[in-house]
Amino acid sequence: MTKNGDLMYWNGLALFPKFTARRLKKIVDFFSSIKNAFEASISEFIKIGIEEEIAEEFIDWRKNIDLEKEWQKLEKEKIKIITIKDENYPKLLKEIYDPPIILYVKGELKKEENYPLAVVGTRRMSFYGREVTEEIVKDLVRMGFTIVSGLALGIDGLAQKITLKEKGRTIAVLGGGVDEKSIYPSIHKDLARRIVESGGAVISEYPVGTSPTRYTFPLRNRIISGLSLGTLVIEAPMESGALITARQALDQNREVFAVPGSIYSKNSDGCNWLIKLGAKPVTKAEDILEALNLELIFKKEKKIVAETKEEEILLKYLSKEPINIDELIRQSGLTPAQVLATLSMMEIKEKVKNLGQGNYIIN
Repeated sequence: MTKNGDLMYWNGLALFPKFTARRLKKIVDFFSSIKNAFEASISEFIKIGIEEEIAEEFIDWRKNIDLEKEWQKLEKEKIKIITIKDENYPKLLKEIYDPPIILYVKGELKKEENYPLAVVGTRRMSFYGREVTEEIVKDLVRMGFTIVSGLALGIDGLAQKITLKEKGRTIAVLGGGVDEKSIYPSIHKDLARRIVESGGAVISEYPVGTSPTRYTFPLRNRIISGLSLGTLVIEAPMESGALITARQALDQNREVFAVPGSIYSKNSDGCNWLIKLGAKPVTKAEDILEALNLELIFKKEKKIVAETKEEEILLKYLSKEPINIDELIRQSGLTPAQVLATLSMMEIKEKVKNLGQGNYIIN
């Protein structure tokens, strides 16, 4: 049996809509091969706890399924399959109590991501939510985090767009199929393509042709949190899918972070509630570093990025060795006023440190 042959059977089992993740786990744990599982008898299915009615329905269904044809659909859209038996199955995701048995992947999904962090929030974000997302996610990406989210409208999609703009890595987890026709919301099909082209991944536990439902989204959320070291909720009302993701993270013993907001804003009710429950309040990206004990690592890895032409010039002369402001003026060719104003802003942004007596170093 070829590897693709095995994967065809995995895909065949996943295509049967009543084989949920828990039923699939029973099946793959019991049978010696995935081919044997696909070809099992009613009595064998019943023996492992599959309901008789569902077993009968599957056996009738499999008579008409063309495994080769279904596999060609995956190949046509360059969709890969990763199973829970594979060595390159994501390490963090495998640790949760109900990991997906099969993952459909467009792009590249790694066994160990570089500091994965879930960023989620409301679909109906406010101006405040937009501003906070842009500021915090930009800094997280520059620090080297991989941003995990759900490709949804609002906070999720914005977080992933910002990640791409900053040349970072992002993973989108869907509540339906990852094939072009099934990607939801359809307005984000181009965003999904860009994520894959950038070296990121669009993934799902649902096979080709699966449309998302109100039941698949909550299940999808456990994968978002399960892939991540922690979950950051930026803006969410009390009735929000983002809070489901946060609860999943808590159940998985992962960190939960929340951005505080106005007590008069319904969009901040969920975040303020999470903070009262013990979620760590976040007002800047560094708060997450501190909570995850990554400060020392990121201090070594952090790359200072120039945001203005003046910063770009000064960064050529700034280092861990102290340099006096008079020397910076001389070497940079900028005016004293330009150097002083730029250094002041860089100090506020914690890019440089003032040692006193006009001496500066990179922070």
